Amino acid sequence: MHALSIRSIAPSKANHRWVSISVCVFLAALTWIVFGQTLGHDFVNYDDPRYVYENTKITSGLSIAGIGWAFTHIHSENWHPLTTISHMLDCQLYGLRAGGHHFTNVLLHTISVVLLFLALRQMTGALWRSAFVATLFAIHPLHVESVAWVAERKDVLSGVFFMLTLLAYVHHVRAPSIRRYLTVALAFTAGLMSKPMLVTLPFVLLLLDYWPLSRIRTQKSGVGGQENVCKLILEKIPLVMLSAISSTATYLAQRYAIGGAEELPISSRATNALVTYVAYIWQMLWPVKLAVFYPHPENRLPVWEIILALAALIAISAAAFAVRKKRRYVITGWLWYLGMLVPVIGLVQVGWQGRADRYTYLPQIGLYIMGTWTVADWSASWRHQREILGASAAIIIGVLSWRGWIQTTFWRDSETLFTHTLAVTSNNDVAENNLGIVLLRKGKLDEAISMLQAAVNLRPENAPAHDNLAKAFLQKGQVADAMIHYRKLLEIQPENVEAHNILGTVLIQHGRIREAIEQWQETLTIQPDNGNAKSNLAWVFATSPEGSFRDGVRAVQLAEQALRLSGGKNPIIFRTLAAAYAESGRFPEAIETAKRGVELANSQGNSGLAAELQSNIALYQAGRPLRDPNLTTGNLSPNSE
Repeated sequence: MHALSIRSIAPSKANHRWVSISVCVFLAALTWIVFGQTLGHDFVNYDDPRYVYENTKITSGLSIAGIGWAFTHIHSENWHPLTTISHMLDCQLYGLRAGGHHFTNVLLHTISVVLLFLALRQMTGALWRSAFVATLFAIHPLHVESVAWVAERKDVLSGVFFMLTLLAYVHHVRAPSIRRYLTVALAFTAGLMSKPMLVTLPFVLLLLDYWPLSRIRTQKSGVGGQENVCKLILEKIPLVMLSAISSTATYLAQRYAIGGAEELPISSRATNALVTYVAYIWQMLWPVKLAVFYPHPENRLPVWEIILALAALIAISAAAFAVRKKRRYVITGWLWYLGMLVPVIGLVQVGWQGRADRYTYLPQIGLYIMGTWTVADWSASWRHQREILGASAAIIIGVLSWRGWIQTTFWRDSETLFTHTLAVTSNNDVAENNLGIVLLRKGKLDEAISMLQAAVNLRPENAPAHDNLAKAFLQKGQVADAMIHYRKLLEIQPENVEAHNILGTVLIQHGRIREAIEQWQETLTIQPDNGNAKSNLAWVFATSPEGSFRDGVRAVQLAEQALRLSGGKNPIIFRTLAAAYAESGRFPEAIETAKRGVELANSQGNSGLAAELQSNIALYQAGRPLRDPNLTTGNLSPNSE
């Protein structure tokens, strides 16, 4: 009899194992069907430049020094060293081939999807419900932004560690030990170092203690239940401390990026948060008109919309509380959603977006759980429940996969992305600015200026739009207009060293040497190791025809520093240093430095500069310093980038 029982049970376990494996394969395949197209997509010009392809710390690839930098420096107003290292690793493996970077994003998302299924399966024992929740997570159009956007690596990477934390926690709960708890803490720490939004994960674990892990006991007297809850809360204290450390680091990193917090009153931020909670639910049910950027409504939200949002949140919360004893999963899923969104709901405003699809990546899992388990229990008495739910699930999965695939196509390049964004949103200065950049790079100056001017008109404090508009005017030769926008940019961002450098160049091209010097000196006040400013100042101090501007000693000092900062790889700086030596009467050094510049210029195929340096050598051999007549006629010799 005993042997018979073993034989009858074993096939069942094996069958369940193969079903689970089949589900994992299905989830992975479906994820790649929707997102595999991104391997042929390009980078986009929104955040991807500073996160990846214009960041030399990242493009240099993986190294010990780079890893050290990732842990000790802020990257794009965030401290997320594991995300930074993952970008470095991609550059090491794929260079700047965008397809490789997209491959990593899709792979990480796929791992998260499978791990979510396994975690829910272990926690609840419900195979098909867990599979459906994981499928929604895999393909929902709201998640396209997190997967198809290289700069959102932090979402998919933190998602992997989020799921690993859940799995580690389940193992700890079933057989508690210090080692298993440390595994939970380690996975959680890695998640925080990928994206600090995971600070609310200890709260999610406490919800899971209530359902489905059933660790929170209740007694009629309430005493035993209270002691049990206190014990579980104390268990989370080390994790909460990790959250507090991450929150502090994030606040310090973002203190200069907090946009609108001073301008937007708390009432505007709070009302937008209420409406956003409901907007995300609506977008989950009806995922259309999704955009990479939604402008903040500020104080323009209709009162009726705020009242309806508040009423909806109160009603759902009351219903979840009312059924908490019979359907614990409802309040767990609802509080999961509400709680995980708190760091990004906009009460502390970072940037100018009103909401963002990427913020729903992990929070909406709570709603998926809540809805899936509710429908399954509600339909339990139906005669053909399995067939009806199976057909409904297939339709939902098919529609969401199709919508997710369509949404992913909009991310193939910057022009497609921001053209779509302008089509589905209004008053979107960020989209107009980024589309203006595309037009500018295509040489469509009039169209670019029109688009960028529209962005500035919508929001006069849009610094990037002023920057790009100034560059467009420069390319068109409208220098006076360009200077207006550079000065406006510096009013908004007085510490923008690039703007100071470019404005200095523009000023000197028009003979306003003293003002140009002031701009470059301001650059060095802000960023003492700025090689461009040092090189430009050294050139003016060494070669100006006007004696009042010349200072040979200072020119040598600045040029030597610029050469050191360049690593000796820029022949233009050798030309500057040679001129500085000549101005100081150090002609042998000037000749030797100019010769090194000739060799470097020739090795780089810059024959024009090599010829110019040869003529300079003849001048120095005659004991005469170099004078740049362009400094008085209005054209700066090509010394700056």
